[in-house]
Amino acid sequence: QVQLVESGGGLVQAGGSLRLYCAASGRTFNGRATMAWFRQAPGKEREFVAAARWSGGTWYGDSVKGRFTFSRDNAKNTMYLQMNSLKPEDTAVYYCAAEPSGRIIVSAVSLAAQYEYWGQGTQVTVSS
Repeated sequence: QVQLVESGGGLVQAGGSLRLYCAASGRTFNGRATMAWFRQAPGKEREFVAAARWSGGTWYGDSVKGRFTFSRDNAKNTMYLQMNSLKPEDTAVYYCAAEPSGRIIVSAVSLAAQYEYWGQGTQVTVSS
């Protein structure tokens, strides 16, 4: 079993920055694991934000490229989402997700259904 706990959400003005955290416990991830961030705004489907292999390789959704950065601390089993130049349309609940088995192929990293474990979510609100 894997437990994921997000933190770092909050209220920020447009143009500002936030850093989200996702602490994983219950299992040590190896290089084959895939971690991801998704977000969901009210009335909308869950949207892919970013993903990374534990051993390297990072992918971003088109709406956040150049503004968001996904990083991780393998020793702490923690991943981060640095969000800069925030826009009101970034307002959503942000979720971290994990698939430790290594079965997700690169072309599928953006698909929420591929991930087995999810955090409870953290709210990000960007005011205009």
